[in-house]
Amino acid sequence: MFPIAVSRIQAWVAGRPLAAAIVCLVIGAITTLSFAPFGYWFLAPLAAAAMMLVFFVAEPKLSARLGFAYGVGVFLSGTYWIYVSVHVFGQAPLAVALLLMFGLVLIMATYLGFIGWALSTLSAGRPWQMALVAPALWAFVEWLRGWALSGFPWLSFGYGQIDSPLAGWAPVIGIYGVSWMLLVSAAAIVPLMAAPRAGRSAVLLLAMPWLTGALLQQETWTEAEGEAVETTIVQGGVPQDRKWLRQQFVPTLNLYRDALLDAEDSDLVVWPEVAIPAISNQVEDYLSLLERDIRRRRQTLALGILEPHSNGLQVYNSVFMLDGAERQAYRKRHLVPFGEYFPVPDFVREWMRLLALPNTDMQKGADRQPLLTTAQGVSVAAAICYEDAYGAEQLYAFPEAAMIVNVSNDAWFGESIAPYQHLQVAQMRALEVERPVIRATNNGISAFIDHRGQVTDVAPQFELATLTRSVQPRGGLTPYAATGNPPLLILLIAIVLVPWLLDRRHQSNSVN
Repeated sequence: MFPIAVSRIQAWVAGRPLAAAIVCLVIGAITTLSFAPFGYWFLAPLAAAAMMLVFFVAEPKLSARLGFAYGVGVFLSGTYWIYVSVHVFGQAPLAVALLLMFGLVLIMATYLGFIGWALSTLSAGRPWQMALVAPALWAFVEWLRGWALSGFPWLSFGYGQIDSPLAGWAPVIGIYGVSWMLLVSAAAIVPLMAAPRAGRSAVLLLAMPWLTGALLQQETWTEAEGEAVETTIVQGGVPQDRKWLRQQFVPTLNLYRDALLDAEDSDLVVWPEVAIPAISNQVEDYLSLLERDIRRRRQTLALGILEPHSNGLQVYNSVFMLDGAERQAYRKRHLVPFGEYFPVPDFVREWMRLLALPNTDMQKGADRQPLLTTAQGVSVAAAICYEDAYGAEQLYAFPEAAMIVNVSNDAWFGESIAPYQHLQVAQMRALEVERPVIRATNNGISAFIDHRGQVTDVAPQFELATLTRSVQPRGGLTPYAATGNPPLLILLIAIVLVPWLLDRRHQSNSVN
């Protein structure tokens, strides 16, 4: 029955390529529903399984086109908020916003097109070859698009699995390992449908990632360390279109200082990214006032602010940690292309300047920076805005770091799905290293996340809010924190290359 069904699918895909492309585009849009805020995590393996079957039955060139269509569906539905950020809040011309949005969608879809072509080519009509090679290659390309040309790791399959049994793999093999396990399960559809005698083996392949993941969820790799830290998050709720207005400046300063004074019982108070809309040397008196406030109560304040570079022309996007005795700083090191730096030729930058568009690069912080330390001696790993999507870059901080502070300004994304997706990214970072995350944003979504990646308290969006909670520092290393991505990447490459090399050798021997 199943081989007949596969033959019919193959004939339909080959005979109606345009209709097949539309179906693949819709499957891509459905994939977005597996991520926050929708949370239908079970749709991702179903969508991946459908595309595995498509790549198996279609010839390579058609598979490339269908994979591209699938990618357009995923990234157009999942990252439309780039338009909101660039045009609605960034005030860029409509044409520029659409160019950036569709440009990113097309680049990301090209990765999926390559996956389609490669899987069709490598499987060569062999169901078990597809089941073995496809998950490894797809997961590797997912890592590659999160690294190449600064990377864009958004919408990696694993993020949508934070509430599924596959989340148990995260502390062991990280976000891309979770994606790989999802794809291993999805690829079982090919031998299940195309190989008449594959039944039990294919079902085992389908179930193994989920059953093992559920067992791994029972394991704890780190331990509580020291006393809990009473922590307050302050979400200012200042609208993005008012944040930098002159008349809003003093009310913003007062708003945050009042919130600090109200948190008199907290050991640590965290303000969002660039909570104070100024360069630090312009508000030195205000910072000194804050230091006097916290010195009396042995508190620590972490706040986002711009910091001048020594060249006098550029600024850092920084987190200051004040304890009344010293001033520590973490400087953002993974800057946002076309937001914090502009990878364009000089003539394009001049054109942007003439149109009064942002065109000046921020200064990048060092790749490795000293950890921030609270007045109570707790070491903290800091991440600013979307650099928490690059989890492997933060692993140098562990095991010394006992918690993570993520400050962000997701006001740029309005009422879109982006803030929810970003919160899910922060949840994965907590789970990978089993550390609590304290996440402060300007107007949402601010939250406390425990070491299991679960949100324990969350603030409402678009309003002034404070959250206070005891946060338990943790010590030790998860397997993923100890090794990072290299072991997994080597394994994925080997799984793809070894069958290919054996095929080449067999073909060579046959010719001879």
